[in-house]
Amino acid sequence: MIERSVIHRAPKVLLHDHLDGGLRPSTVIELARECGYSLPTENPEELARAFTAGADRKSLVLYLEGFAHTVGVMQSREALIRVAEECAEDLAADGVVYAEVRYAPELSTTGGLSLDEVVEAILEGFERGSSAHGISLGLIITAMRQFARSVEIAELAIRHRDDGVVGFDVAGPEAGFPPTRYLDAFNLIHQANFHLTIHAGEAFGLPSIWEALQWCGAERLGHGVRIIDDITVGPDGGVALGRLANYVRDRRVPLEMCPTSNVHTAAAASIQDHPIDLLRRLRFRVTVNTDNRLMSGISLTDEFATLSSTFGFGLDEMQWLTLNAIKSAFAPFDERLRLINGVIKPGYAELFAESAQMVKDENQAASGISNSASS
Repeated sequence: MIERSVIHRAPKVLLHDHLDGGLRPSTVIELARECGYSLPTENPEELARAFTAGADRKSLVLYLEGFAHTVGVMQSREALIRVAEECAEDLAADGVVYAEVRYAPELSTTGGLSLDEVVEAILEGFERGSSAHGISLGLIITAMRQFARSVEIAELAIRHRDDGVVGFDVAGPEAGFPPTRYLDAFNLIHQANFHLTIHAGEAFGLPSIWEALQWCGAERLGHGVRIIDDITVGPDGGVALGRLANYVRDRRVPLEMCPTSNVHTAAAASIQDHPIDLLRRLRFRVTVNTDNRLMSGISLTDEFATLSSTFGFGLDEMQWLTLNAIKSAFAPFDERLRLINGVIKPGYAELFAESAQMVKDENQAASGISNSASS
């Protein structure tokens, strides 16, 4: 088990985090006042509790309801810049050194902004936050499943790929909206040699994962938690993988897992029942993520602390999971290599050295007490 202070200091990588799911409660309140948006409460602590209570209803559809309030205050250029800049600041303060944050620009056009203006505002906020706090940030542009604009949004992502957009995604309700409905958009992404991750295997099972990989060509799976449905653990502890699970592991398909959120949406019954530990032990390409920091009331430090206390993860496991994430990032190879060799490995080496020294000091102290007692 790792002390929380050590987890906080450790360099971390985040691949699955939604901009509209991570606002500060105080910011939601201030922006609501500025634009005349009505909230259920203007007390930051009460609002935070309301978001988390609303998210923890064991349904993805119900989980998504709270986003009406955050999206409602993200309708101006100034609001988007502020939210994006604060996102960078909050992640950096949590020890995140690289993050890919996603958002659906079509959600912020009711106030008159164009899709391009939405993206430009977010990227400006990211640039301000990145410059001020030393974090590397990329934007994943998301198309919402329930809307019919996926091709237009894919074109938008490609248009801004040299400005800070690192990939394309589809999100929203899985049931009734299979990945294959968006093949035209995915084909555009592939033809442009761009990056693709797809929300799959969260609220819907193996068919969603299979379609995302074999029909749509996803490089990563957003959540992918339901791959456990293709894995059988026998009474003797023996493990058998089905053909899809074998494929995912053999091809090193990254799983963007978000344990707390997965429990809130009932993708997993509890943290103890979450398959992340089994998948880690089976050496799937597992990564740890927050999904929605405001909605689930968590940080990446919280996620790792929970996994450490539940499954006994130590620094070795945390470093392995972090390296999985940066290897799976959509950042250019040179940037990934710089972070691995210049930031992540040195950061963990320092923590390992401190841990070893602490054990040494404790052993010496115990030896001194023992010698004193015997004399």
